[in-house]
Amino acid sequence: MSAVTRAAVEETLSRLIDPNLNLDPVTAGCVRAIDIQGDRVSVQLELGYPADLFKTGWAQMLQMTLEQMPGVASAEVKIATLIHPHKGRSDVPGLAGVKNVIAVASGKGGVGKSTTAANLALALAREGARVGILDADIYGPSQGIMLGVPSGTKPQVRDEKYFIPIQAHGVSVMSMAFLTTDNTPMVWRGPMASGALLQMITQTAWDNLDYLVVDMPPGTGDIQLTLAQKVPVAGAVIVTTPQDIALLDARKGIEMFRKVNIPILGVVENMAVHICSNCGHAEHLFGEGGGERLAASYNAELLASLPLSMAIRMQCDGGEPTTSADPESQIAMIYQELARTVGARISVLNQQSTGMPPIEISDD
Repeated sequence: MSAVTRAAVEETLSRLIDPNLNLDPVTAGCVRAIDIQGDRVSVQLELGYPADLFKTGWAQMLQMTLEQMPGVASAEVKIATLIHPHKGRSDVPGLAGVKNVIAVASGKGGVGKSTTAANLALALAREGARVGILDADIYGPSQGIMLGVPSGTKPQVRDEKYFIPIQAHGVSVMSMAFLTTDNTPMVWRGPMASGALLQMITQTAWDNLDYLVVDMPPGTGDIQLTLAQKVPVAGAVIVTTPQDIALLDARKGIEMFRKVNIPILGVVENMAVHICSNCGHAEHLFGEGGGERLAASYNAELLASLPLSMAIRMQCDGGEPTTSADPESQIAMIYQELARTVGARISVLNQQSTGMPPIEISDD
């Protein structure tokens, strides 16, 4: 019987593809140690993204594959997680207490952007990450309601300078809604709104977050540019529906992020299909395949396609998004896969990044 070698172990590991990274663990640089003691093999992997619901099954799959190698009697695979901070542009200082900033954006309102942001944040937390969510939709903040924060809740202030974010469902939350009343409209011009956003994001005492999910206002105006130019954003998730009008505006959002050198992590398509609760008939009310075509046209990935579901709406209106209200449901599993994929894309970008160039806005 031939002796087991490190090269043979690596070759075996390279046959299996991590579905979140779309890479094998060797190519992805996840292998931290390989220990061979006769016919016993021990492997230690390190993932750069949160994967508490995935890594046990992944370790078992790798273990079974290793135990099929000639000369291997038993194998052990241990998987740890270490989330690295984003290496931003040299002209933008890092955000205190935050490793990675994720912008969730849309070209127009009403496509489920805030719902996606809330469920993404909760799904990342469920995978083991420390997560915060910033409601940057100054004119129409909704995260407080979606996350069940009681009306009238105000953040505490530390050292007369820093807001202490509200805790809801295991994530830290900050929103303009916490600083005003429910019926107070934000009748602000662009520079004032941009200044308020910047103050809110930099003067909130974020507590060692792996990810800060920013629920952006719809469109491509002052607030979006302020975030891109003043905050080290690791990547953007674009939310749309299959409808042609929504896709047109989503393209503008993608183009804006490309102009300011922020990577597009992928596209989330909401309201992709409606399934009748009475007869089960599936109908594409807003068109079919629009999100996939949009992603393909920008060499991006369709991260998730979600149905037009009454449950999603009712759960968010009730202050407990689907990921928390019904964590074992099919829809919640889609959000979990979305969270792992987003985290994995950021980890790959962080490995590749040596610091991004300064932003230059052109007129074309």
